[in-house]
Amino acid sequence: MTGADGWWRGAVIYQVYPRSFQDDSGDGIGDLKGITRRLPHIASLGVDAVWLSPIFTSPMADMGYDVSDYTDIDPLFGTLADFDALIARAHDLGLKVIVDQVLSHSSDRHPWFVESRKDRTNPKANWYVWADCNPDGTPSNNWVSVFGGPAWEWDTRRRQYYLHNFLASQPDLNFHEPQVQAALLDTMRFWLDRGVDGFRLDTVNYYFHDRKLRSNPPEQREETLPAINPYEMQDHIYSKTQPENVAWLKRVRMLLDEYDDRCAVGEVGEGRRAVQVMAEYTKGNDRLHMAYSFDMLGPQFTADHFRSRIENFFTGAPDGWPSWSFSNHDVPRHVTRWAEHGASQDALARQAIAMLVAFEGTIGIYQGEELGLPETDILYEELTDPPGIKFWPDYKGRDGCRTPMVWDATEHGGFSAVKPWLPVKTPQLVHNVAAQEHVPGSVLNAYRAALAFRRARPELRRGRTAFVDLPEPVLAFHRTLGESRLTCVFNLSPEPQNLTVTGNASPVGPVQEAALSHGSLHLGPNGYIYLETVGHEALRVTSPKPTRPAKSKAQA
Repeated sequence: MTGADGWWRGAVIYQVYPRSFQDDSGDGIGDLKGITRRLPHIASLGVDAVWLSPIFTSPMADMGYDVSDYTDIDPLFGTLADFDALIARAHDLGLKVIVDQVLSHSSDRHPWFVESRKDRTNPKANWYVWADCNPDGTPSNNWVSVFGGPAWEWDTRRRQYYLHNFLASQPDLNFHEPQVQAALLDTMRFWLDRGVDGFRLDTVNYYFHDRKLRSNPPEQREETLPAINPYEMQDHIYSKTQPENVAWLKRVRMLLDEYDDRCAVGEVGEGRRAVQVMAEYTKGNDRLHMAYSFDMLGPQFTADHFRSRIENFFTGAPDGWPSWSFSNHDVPRHVTRWAEHGASQDALARQAIAMLVAFEGTIGIYQGEELGLPETDILYEELTDPPGIKFWPDYKGRDGCRTPMVWDATEHGGFSAVKPWLPVKTPQLVHNVAAQEHVPGSVLNAYRAALAFRRARPELRRGRTAFVDLPEPVLAFHRTLGESRLTCVFNLSPEPQNLTVTGNASPVGPVQEAALSHGSLHLGPNGYIYLETVGHEALRVTSPKPTRPAKSKAQA
């Protein structure tokens, strides 16, 4: 099942950040044995799959996103035998396992790069992106690194620059070289043969660069001051998202289709064109199974924003498939990011998962969000994240969302018996698993209820979406599959809202601060409700306020 019937379509994927999930070895860093021991918690949520952030051999300059061996486990996390045990246990619990593949770049300690930099004639001389300097010694173009500074690093042995879109210790592989593509496909086959159910493809639009090494133009920006990170000041039309990428993704798909029911989800690191790129990379049945971007991982929390992302995707790729999430290891946790829109952190957390499970696509959950964990306030001396250190204090990096999972109220939250690699602080500790496990209405149990509802309602996993034209801050849409239809209504604010419902409808599933009575729908702060149509009369939701102009042909 590689197409429309694959397990991945409409699935719920739980992201584990291995360094911070469970430390069973006693070194303050999470490991595979710890993850395996905690898999029943993940299964109890009702998710379909686990995504493991990088676990391969690495110097850890970028916490594993700098791979020095694509076919082995870093000793920090354990062994290949530990990995096999994790896969077996996950499958026993009915969980699929997806591993993070960081293919656009390697560590500078990878044997491929060690050989490539020796000289200009060795067998791997063209495996990375090398370029001569200008007569004045400067790089050949203006490309900049995501992590700050030029994207070019001088190498004295070759007397050339090499490209690095991230750290200087993360040289970019040259995907224009067929041998590179073949070698990377072999590494993926290694893990497929070992039983993984798919891949999360890191920076999936960074694989290819412009052969002519043309300079990027300036980004269209309204700000007059320079951005915190100069990377935001370029329109990266030559350094990433090249047309050759599609053919490579087709090769990846061909590999996956050799195996039964495997999938790939791509991370699209793109700005204003992100949804279009997602659509391009997933349309048809010969590219990625699904893709996600950062469009729902930012500060925007409006009905217009969520509606436009979903509508724009399916307009660009009616047969494509998106993946949506609100938090991951790269962004501040959403209950902190969207705090101004919540009556409380817990109310916002419950609403967020109720909304996410109703979105058309596959959805992702980041470890700890099922507890309502807020972002951790990290001090400068506690930082480990390179861009956080470089751009402090205007950008505090990604450590705040990567702090350890909190299992109980003990000193380190049950994560470790020793001081962890990142601190466990009181605002996170109070949200621990044990404190919520048996509490009705806790964020943890709200997640379980929402995910169970999604699993029980095929409309939410496979149905199509039609949005209702309502004024901010109300988001409403129908999910329809065959003759079955659910109407999902959310008040994205801490202020009460009142609506009118025409037609026979009854509430179904989880509800928060919402009541339907005699055609009047009251939504309290961060209120939400799902309505099931009774009979054949079409259900309509309207507002006593003037409605905004319709943004689509979707019928209310």
